[in-house]
Amino acid sequence: MSEESSVQQQVEEFKQRYNKVFSEVQKVIVGHDDIVHGVLTCLFVGGHCLLEGAPGLGKTLLVRTLSQVLDLDFNRIQFTPDLMPADIVGTNLIVESDDGKRVFEFQKGPIFTQICLADEINRATPKTQSAMLETMQEGTVTVAGHCYVLDQPFFVLATQNPIEQEGTYPLPEAQMDRFLFKLNVGYSKRAQLSTILSRTTRGENVQPEKVMDGPEIQKWQRLVRKVVLADNVQDYIVRLVLATHPEEEFALPVTNQYLQWGSSPRGAQTMALASKVRALLDGRYNVSFQDVRRVYLPAMRHRVILNFEAQAEAKTTDQVLLEILEKLPETVSDIPVASVS
Repeated sequence: MSEESSVQQQVEEFKQRYNKVFSEVQKVIVGHDDIVHGVLTCLFVGGHCLLEGAPGLGKTLLVRTLSQVLDLDFNRIQFTPDLMPADIVGTNLIVESDDGKRVFEFQKGPIFTQICLADEINRATPKTQSAMLETMQEGTVTVAGHCYVLDQPFFVLATQNPIEQEGTYPLPEAQMDRFLFKLNVGYSKRAQLSTILSRTTRGENVQPEKVMDGPEIQKWQRLVRKVVLADNVQDYIVRLVLATHPEEEFALPVTNQYLQWGSSPRGAQTMALASKVRALLDGRYNVSFQDVRRVYLPAMRHRVILNFEAQAEAKTTDQVLLEILEKLPETVSDIPVASVS
């Protein structure tokens, strides 16, 4: 078998397995296809996902369903104002050993899992929220000078309610930047709501099947990173990020007018990796401009900060970003050659 046919076979197998996971999730989740695709993209890239939406839209149900479909350890952390960092990462306790001596023993917290549901994450204090920073970036937990490595794959799915702000603490920018995607969960349509009623008020009990385990997920994560990203497409991703930096070389008029801060390099990394997943789902082993455009909003909407003028004019982050996406050309004549030092 030639290398080209082997690659195409892997692409087709990925599509088949991805669609199997998607279809199992759909047994429980009605509609919200874009949200499900976004969550699965984060999974196969190896990143974390923030779901924002009003109560009762199925955010928590989606995460629980995903944990049923994937053969991974699952823990749920309900964030509240009185939650402490030790309640998340664990703590050292004094225990009595077999020989009667008292020694410190580390009791692992609920973060020691593979799928972690951080429910209503913005209800905890900044001190508690900071306990998630190391785990989300490094996949480790450090307690009393000892570093513990989490099992892989490790995946944080956090939810927050954008409506009720009383008793909440906005996530710090450093933590927001660690989420691969921010997905806005909207209301169901008429037909979808009717299906939800039929499934939930007539005694039906649909249980999805487990279809994928940790080693297979890691296998597909490695495949995603091998997808070809051409220089011109990579430069487009770079310019999309630089276009969010006010008063810089690639800033557009809308950038200077409405943005206070632009995206970090994680925005470019996110678009590159997420675009590779979209390419595989279209049966390609190379990223297109359209792949980048499809992942642009969820990858960038939580990485830029609006200025006072945008807030005064009731501009949303999505509106500003979409204008940048519309006005920035896909190709330019000068494409720098990437150098490795």
